[in-house]
Amino acid sequence: MISSSNAHQPLTHHHRLSINITTPHPLPFVSTNPSSSYHRKNETYQSPSVEAPFDSYLPFLPPFNRTMASHIVGYPRMGPKRELKFALESFWDGKSTAEDLQKVAADLRSSIWKQMSDAGIKYIPSNTFSYYDQVLDTTAMLGAVPSRYNWNGGEIGFDTYFSMARGNASVPAMEMTKWFDTNYHFIVPELGPDVKFTYASHKAVTEYKEAKALGVDTVPVFVGPVSYLLLSKPAKGVEKTFDLLSLLDKILPIYKEVIAELKEAGATWIQFDEATLVKDLEAYQLEAFTKAYAELESACSGLNVLVATYFADVPAEAYKTLTSLPGVTGYTFDLIRGEKTLGLIKSSFPSGKYLFAGVVDGRNIWANDLAGSLAVLESLEAVVGKDKLVVSTSCSLLHTAVDLVNETKLDDEIKSWLAFAAQKVVEVNALAKALAGKKDEAYFAANAAAQASRKSSPRVTNEAVQKAAAALRGSDHRRATNVSARLDAQQKKLNLPILPTTTIGSFPQTIELRRVRREYKAKKISEEEYVKAIKEEIYKVVQLQEELDIDVLVHGEPERNDMVEYFGEQLSGFAFTANGWVQSYGSRCVKPPIIYGDVSRPKAMTVFWSSMAQEMTKRPMKGMLTGPVTILNWSFVRNDQPRFETCYQIALAIKDEVEDLEKAGITVIQIDEAALREGLPLRKAEHAFYLDWAVHSFRITNVGVADTTQIHTHMCYSNFNDIIHSIINMDADVITIENSRSDEKLLSVFREGVKYGAGIGPGVYDIHSPRIPSMEEIHDRINKMLAVLETNILWVNPDCGLKTRKYAEVKPALLNMVAAAKKLRAELASAK
Repeated sequence: MISSSNAHQPLTHHHRLSINITTPHPLPFVSTNPSSSYHRKNETYQSPSVEAPFDSYLPFLPPFNRTMASHIVGYPRMGPKRELKFALESFWDGKSTAEDLQKVAADLRSSIWKQMSDAGIKYIPSNTFSYYDQVLDTTAMLGAVPSRYNWNGGEIGFDTYFSMARGNASVPAMEMTKWFDTNYHFIVPELGPDVKFTYASHKAVTEYKEAKALGVDTVPVFVGPVSYLLLSKPAKGVEKTFDLLSLLDKILPIYKEVIAELKEAGATWIQFDEATLVKDLEAYQLEAFTKAYAELESACSGLNVLVATYFADVPAEAYKTLTSLPGVTGYTFDLIRGEKTLGLIKSSFPSGKYLFAGVVDGRNIWANDLAGSLAVLESLEAVVGKDKLVVSTSCSLLHTAVDLVNETKLDDEIKSWLAFAAQKVVEVNALAKALAGKKDEAYFAANAAAQASRKSSPRVTNEAVQKAAAALRGSDHRRATNVSARLDAQQKKLNLPILPTTTIGSFPQTIELRRVRREYKAKKISEEEYVKAIKEEIYKVVQLQEELDIDVLVHGEPERNDMVEYFGEQLSGFAFTANGWVQSYGSRCVKPPIIYGDVSRPKAMTVFWSSMAQEMTKRPMKGMLTGPVTILNWSFVRNDQPRFETCYQIALAIKDEVEDLEKAGITVIQIDEAALREGLPLRKAEHAFYLDWAVHSFRITNVGVADTTQIHTHMCYSNFNDIIHSIINMDADVITIENSRSDEKLLSVFREGVKYGAGIGPGVYDIHSPRIPSMEEIHDRINKMLAVLETNILWVNPDCGLKTRKYAEVKPALLNMVAAAKKLRAELASAK
């Protein structure tokens, strides 16, 4: 049911669209428990089953014309208020049941389907919901469970599923890495010749039926079979040269089983996401797509098959392969990041096929330029025909915030420039309506006014910042002395033992700590009370590290909400949301800042807290900063100038902070570039340009410091091997880097002869799992590192910050880490 205060007028900024949702019919894997609440800590959470807010200032669309061709590639699954996050964490903590979790999930799914249906979307996705990750869901569907999880067959339940994602008390989790060039992480399948594939999760069919019971006919979405294999890795003990595509014949029968069940359930469309087609693929890999779809063709008979690509241009050869695939009805292309694909479509689109044109940006939060998109669509209509053109998003909306209606604190001007996932759904349909000759003139006029306002707003441009950033381009920005000489100077000053121990920066963020920050922000406690509480927390963290005998300390970052948001809040040119959460992995969400204008630093950001922490100890205290490339890649970035220009502006702001920390007596400064690898373009031809400005941005931040000031950086959860020379070119004194969850893949670079002269700390244990590693396990890991790295450059540290862990896990893990380092120091000394 849709209600509006004025049903036949366009909605204004003050209207909202409300959708009443009924509970879905009981189905397998859906709770029939009448209670929709569960307890989290001391709160009771009510699941969102009664009313799902949709939209704040969007056009009313009566009567909904279901023949208008609109499509959404995928949708966020966390919920507008992170309902799934809290349900997952409550379940993991043993505070709620599996039925409670399933109930929250079912309510979220139903609200999403109803939102899209009521907004007039014709092709609505299902099976894009996940309790953790869509690639892991595919692994479960194929029954490709690594043997260490002791799965004995049958339908995969939560125990096995979450063990694969998070590890358990006895075995580690599967590797996690970035999904293409986004900040979303997926669980990497571990495959080999002996894997026995079996249909072990009926989730796709169950969810299709669930939507159908609500009166919504959906398009079930899958990670395509070839992309699934190309995103996998050989399991432990399997030759690294093993051809993963050789498993295609083993997994296709399971896809066929699922397809048969979906056909029986009444599905008419099915979507395969084959995003690896945008990468540089070899001929034999492209042939695998042809082979797979030829094999699936008879199984898909009677179904419309959509193959989706996104995140970049589809190379010409891949485009030729894709548009010749047997049994395929239509193709989805990203026309935001894939501008060259437009040319391919216009010159050679196959007759009679559907084109799903991704003209609404699924990765950023700017309102669509509707007039510009409509012009593109009209030009495509002339190529493919009116009845074969479908308006779509450029990719899944998983990568955007959920709903602008929940933003009550953003000012009206900036808010008018934005569209979150819920608003993008309406943009898609408004474009489809316009193409069908039913253009909402008022909506298009309001959109044009917002576009003009953004271009002319004085708050967007700062001439001095523009000039300073432009002046950076011609120079190199390198420290005057080479790294080995700097390390000697630093060692004389710091006097560290061999195999020095440190942590990455953050310590656990307790409920009490979050409460203090929340109350200070809401002005419920004074600044004096806030500073006192944070100072006590820092002292506690410093004392703990001294008790553990860690060599280089951190202050634990108790004053920080997020490693990017914290800095953005203190820089000009940034705006912030209250509920603009985006899933990073599992239940972990981030709230990316919005960079809407030129960036500068009005005043020092971290000096007060770092100086306070240094006064509490005689040991070196790291100043902790987030680097410019990571701030850029983990924000919603303005799309009205090149990304590198924005990055140079941020680099100058961080440079000011580095120099102020040094003046305050901080001699070890860590500038995290966790997202450097993530921003690497998907096509090799574009790598050099990106790496050049990204690495240059990092060097700008610390070019002015003394030799005795030690610059650290940190990177996590990416494949680094192919950019190791760029990492060396960053010219940091010490780099700490994720290593344990990726099965020490990083060390293979050094085994292959890459020489690294700076300090390096490959992580010795995985902090994204609650598992506590033993001293012996860490000792063994460090020994493996010593086989390929010089003793005098090796650091000992966890994989990443400890913010998401509990002290009950952190203390014993760090105790074991320090004990392992000390044991090895003794062994090395006696060997001499």
